Amino acid sequence: MPAAIEEAMRLLKTNNFKITKQRKAMLEYLVDTATKRFVEVTSIDDFMRQTFPKMSHNTIYRNISEFADLGIVERQIQGDRASVKFQCDFQHEHHHHFICSNCGKVIELKDCPLSDAITTQLGGCEITGHLFQIYGLCPECANLKNN
Repeated sequence: MPAAIEEAMRLLKTNNFKITKQRKAMLEYLVDTATKRFVEVTSIDDFMRQTFPKMSHNTIYRNISEFADLGIVERQIQGDRASVKFQCDFQHEHHHHFICSNCGKVIELKDCPLSDAITTQLGGCEITGHLFQIYGLCPECANLKNN
């Protein structure tokens, strides 16, 4: 079993969640499909409903939400489309992304762009969280475009 799944299951157990065959299957699907790119929640729902036909949509979406609350997945919402990416680095949860607009590949940025200059401009506001994403073309897609 991949270490990432073991770490996710440890997080679930630590937070008093049972490790069901459905949760384990969802974790395996996420590791297989959503470590290098965001995957639409509807794709996860389709996979889970095919694998476990009696599983309700509500249960699937609740599990995804619980995974997000625990930091197992990262959420992204664009318009009416929600997608998630498996958290591949549980030791450094705070990070940001470059997302290829062509292929969807995600490159994690370790440095945080939130600077003292920005917080100074906010005049005493208490920051409780932030997201930062850069969009463009990954090297492979940029090479295809330029050739």
